Amino acid sequence: MKYRKKPVVIEAVQFNNSADIHEFCGEKVREPIGVDYMEIETLEGIMRANNGDFIIKGINGEFYPCKPDIFEKTYEKVEEE
Repeated sequence: MKYRKKPVVIEAVQFNNSADIHEFCGEKVREPIGVDYMEIETLEGIMRANNGDFIIKGINGEFYPCKPDIFEKTYEKVEEE
């Protein structure tokens, strides 16, 4: 059988400024000292987000990182009305 992903509007920010990520994810994000990545608490455990990755807020309020190339293939920008 074949399945199509349901069209769902999500919120996401790109990891270029840690302040934006902290504001977006709240306590679900932590910055290890002396490294250039962030750790995000996800439903599957702690995941690493590198500079340029997108942080996605899922439909149940969960957060997870996504590589830019995968994000571009999976999502398109929604123009707000």
